[in-house]
Amino acid sequence: MNAPHVTRYAVAGNPVAHSRSPRIHALFAEQTRQTIDYGRLLCPLDSFKPTLSAFVAQGAGGCNVTVPFKFEAFEMAARHTPRAVLAQAANTLRFDDAAQGGWLADNTDGVGLVRDITVNAGVPLQGRRVLLLGAGGASAGVLGPLIEQRPAELVLANRTVDKARALADRHQAWAAQHSVPLRACALADVGDHFDVLINGTAASLGGGEVPVGPQALKPGALALDMMYGPAARPFLDWATAQGATARDGLGMLVEQAAESFHLWRGVRPDTAPVLALLRAEVDAPAAHKPEAAK
Repeated sequence: MNAPHVTRYAVAGNPVAHSRSPRIHALFAEQTRQTIDYGRLLCPLDSFKPTLSAFVAQGAGGCNVTVPFKFEAFEMAARHTPRAVLAQAANTLRFDDAAQGGWLADNTDGVGLVRDITVNAGVPLQGRRVLLLGAGGASAGVLGPLIEQRPAELVLANRTVDKARALADRHQAWAAQHSVPLRACALADVGDHFDVLINGTAASLGGGEVPVGPQALKPGALALDMMYGPAARPFLDWATAQGATARDGLGMLVEQAAESFHLWRGVRPDTAPVLALLRAEVDAPAAHKPEAAK
């Protein structure tokens, strides 16, 4: 009997040694009885394109893309899903050949975040005031899907205001279509009493302080950091001290991975048991270093 064909996938970024994506996709493959080989692809900061092209030449089927290459990944693809076009950034590539139209770029970060908030955390976004911090690749990927949930207001805040405005401007038509007021501002001008606060900045990764004051949180609000593990702990402790419900980015990580897996394999895994297992591993004393939505 011939051995089953094994398709290769990987998470591409810098750094990637800490990434739990191989563990997650191995669990998905076992659950759905898919035969894949998912690894890590460390890409030098100045050599993302040649490194990725060499991986594709080895017969790879696709990859996830993490910091800092999501914008470059989008540019390399011949085709793009609507949500990738809106974000102008990609965290998932499927290496279709020329006969199929060429590489397909997608962005599963936003749907992963929304599913984690609304399903796993049980917090509705419709009619709520939402504050999103950061205007980089992570926020670019989630802004469109957050708008789709029709919050009462969505504020995008960033240290560099022009960057936040550019991202908001690209989404204004989408926001108008969903009747969502969308505002961009500096971190010092966010306002107060938000129902949901989402931290998409690199503050946690770099060990920095929470970039807004406690007035940003409504009592009982949901405060979510896209990071998880030890790096997210200061943010989670801060949120808890303000009377908020603190949540890290592990659920988002698992949910966006499931969406990528479905794009590649045509099968949607059950995320609940995988998230429960990962949660036990991450919360264990010997947990690895965290990652942001990969």
